[in-house]
Amino acid sequence: MTSQVNDGRTMRERMLAGDLYVADDPELAEASARALDLADAYNATTVRQGPLRRQLLEELLGAIGEGTEIRPPFRVDYGSSIRIGARCFANFGLVALDVAPITIGDDVQIGPNVQLLTPTHPVAPEPRRDKWEAAEPITIGDNVWLGGGAIVLPGVTIGANTVVGAGAVVTRDLPADVVAVGNPARVVRTLDEPGR
Repeated sequence: MTSQVNDGRTMRERMLAGDLYVADDPELAEASARALDLADAYNATTVRQGPLRRQLLEELLGAIGEGTEIRPPFRVDYGSSIRIGARCFANFGLVALDVAPITIGDDVQIGPNVQLLTPTHPVAPEPRRDKWEAAEPITIGDNVWLGGGAIVLPGVTIGANTVVGAGAVVTRDLPADVVAVGNPARVVRTLDEPGR
């Protein structure tokens, strides 16, 4: 490990603050192992095990609203930094790497194989070799629809009612009430009638 920092904070405190930290720190490794165990247990459930599924999600996630469904498989780093609102639906294969907080509003629809990626890595080779990384939060507003295979990158906020097309890569904030597609995602139209 390099001597880049020595400020008295734990790696977990550094991680949660969005500062550089070392991911294989023992405390972080234990928290990640716990999350992976819970996610594996969740992913092994069947649709007929609704109460058990709910219990596992409540133990895994920071918060989950009423009526929210996540279809397995579901993958996280820690789970505890994810907050999902009410009446959301995530189809098969959601990957939510929650090194920084991931906040998902109410009534959000998430297509299959969507990735929400908060981690960042240094571009310089030496700190990357020394396993330093950081993260930036992701915020998804109410009533957003993320199409299948969409990728949301670190630090992005997506405004309410916005639709992100299948396969889009969201590299910067998107306003409310728009449709965005492509790589990088760009706004192609506004939603003149948000209730439509």
